[in-house]
Amino acid sequence: MTSTDNKPLTGKVVAVAGASGPAGQAVLRRLTADGATVIGADIDGRRLEAALDATRIAVPGARVSGQVIDLLDPQEVHDWADHLEAEHGHVDGLFHLVGGWRGSKRFFDTRIDDWDFLHDTVVRTLQHTSLAFQPALIRSESGRYAMISAASAHKPTAGGAAYAAAKAATEAWTLAMADSFKKETTAEDGEPTAAAAILVIKALVSPEMRAEKPDAKFPGFTDTADLAASLAGLWDRPAAELNGQHLWLTAR
Repeated sequence: MTSTDNKPLTGKVVAVAGASGPAGQAVLRRLTADGATVIGADIDGRRLEAALDATRIAVPGARVSGQVIDLLDPQEVHDWADHLEAEHGHVDGLFHLVGGWRGSKRFFDTRIDDWDFLHDTVVRTLQHTSLAFQPALIRSESGRYAMISAASAHKPTAGGAAYAAAKAATEAWTLAMADSFKKETTAEDGEPTAAAAILVIKALVSPEMRAEKPDAKFPGFTDTADLAASLAGLWDRPAAELNGQHLWLTAR
């Protein structure tokens, strides 16, 4: 018996979109430490390779690989999903960690260019990953899809109109995906086997950010390691209980 056999995610194949950012790196480390086979995607090949190398150092024996993907190209994303399922036989999770922020001091100063940027970076990329991976997650025995939303989507501020609207749009899209899981995936007991969940944060804080500002409190922020732990724990809950839920990692 190998050392990975008793780990909670042994046998799971998980794709991570936006793998080179602080959240992505934390998720790569946590999932591989828990025994999953993880495939990270990012548009920046150098940053992706650095994230993979850091994961291999932090988690000896990590089953991790990467793919440079333009998430704004739907065909590339569909090909990636198809390739992963063909190579591994199943895909059990897709975590969408692609983000970005644009805002202004006043509502009147909001730039429609900011909406255009966020529509592509936040909304369009999520549309592509959800559409590409939904069939494979349905075929999995325990498919999980998760996105990271923001508390501001539920209480927009005057200067954050574009960002709040983009996050609200991705939440609605994800809830529609959750409804598809409810209707299209069932076990013998009639319960869904796949789930789509929305993790809600105020903002993220990484160890590097804390090191740069040791006196800062970062009130209400979610540590990247805590976010990674929450994502890794999605398989601990039944799909029927998890599907379509908002999981708040900050105060409401």
